[in-house]
Amino acid sequence: MLREKLNEALKEAMRARDMGTVGTIRLILAKLKEVDIASRTEASREGVADDKILSMLQGMIKQRRESIALYEKGGRADLAEKEQAEIVVIERFLPRQMDEAAVEAAVKEAVAAAGATSIKDMGGVMAALKTKYAGQMDFAKASAVVKKTLAG
Repeated sequence: MLREKLNEALKEAMRARDMGTVGTIRLILAKLKEVDIASRTEASREGVADDKILSMLQGMIKQRRESIALYEKGGRADLAEKEQAEIVVIERFLPRQMDEAAVEAAVKEAVAAAGATSIKDMGGVMAALKTKYAGQMDFAKASAVVKKTLAG
């Protein structure tokens, strides 16, 4: 379903002659093809599922945020603006992001469901969160919340 949304958005952007959006969606589709090829096996030639696509999109956003920080540090505001524009396009394909309160509630629920009691159980809690909330939360922030919850 997400693949179809990406292809439709590409067609719409091409019709509207929005070359910035066209370029970003083409980057997304190229990365998706790369992920599909990497996950192929002899038994399965199908592409990755939507949850993997959402994780890929979040990874792309993370890369761009890191680039923005480096560009700003290097005094290249023009390149930082280009990266920010790409983030805006990529975010169109992600579900609405959870706010801090929702992340904390989800973490508490995952900790309780996993029966986690110490920081050693963090991997299981994070895996459960990634499975249930792919594309909806920033897992770097969620990781900090899990650490705080399990430590305190």
